[in-house]
Amino acid sequence: MRTLISTAFISLDGVVEAPGGEAGYRNAGWTFKNVDFLPEAFEIKGREQQEATAMLLGRNSYEAFSPVWPDMADFADYKVMPKYVVSTTLTEHDLVSNWGETTILRSLDDVAALKSTEGGPIIIHGSAALNQALSDAGLIDRYHLLVFPLLLGAGKRLFSTTDKDTQKLKLVEHEAYANGLQKQVFDVVR
Repeated sequence: MRTLISTAFISLDGVVEAPGGEAGYRNAGWTFKNVDFLPEAFEIKGREQQEATAMLLGRNSYEAFSPVWPDMADFADYKVMPKYVVSTTLTEHDLVSNWGETTILRSLDDVAALKSTEGGPIIIHGSAALNQALSDAGLIDRYHLLVFPLLLGAGKRLFSTTDKDTQKLKLVEHEAYANGLQKQVFDVVR
């Protein structure tokens, strides 16, 4: 069984929308315009590329990342990694040709089937709606959160507001940085 890891830049009030500056959100780019950059706070991002063996994305995040990430040196390890996009609307024709092997999954059942295969961890970037659905279905095994000392108010959230049973998490790694950023790594307790 493969480990499914959700990784996110998240505000203290749970917003994950447009951390890098994606258009259409009033607080776009909040990760770097409002908090001083400290390289040590982002060590986990490099580690994720080294440890993950595949990437999972929702359609919106795929469409945002695929025109940019393939040519970025910061994401070179992801270029050769197999990618899976969960979408009911994308076709093979919609996939970029310069970002390595990409497979379209049509449902959460397809994600569950992928998890049951042999192999290493699968990392989920962005993809707020997909994260919510995967969490509600009990498919996420670990969270890598970089919590920013900001309250953004409105915006897409990492966790759904579904009325569900309590899901316990175990803090397995944490650190606070001089700029107020906090690294929190949680395993989902089953």
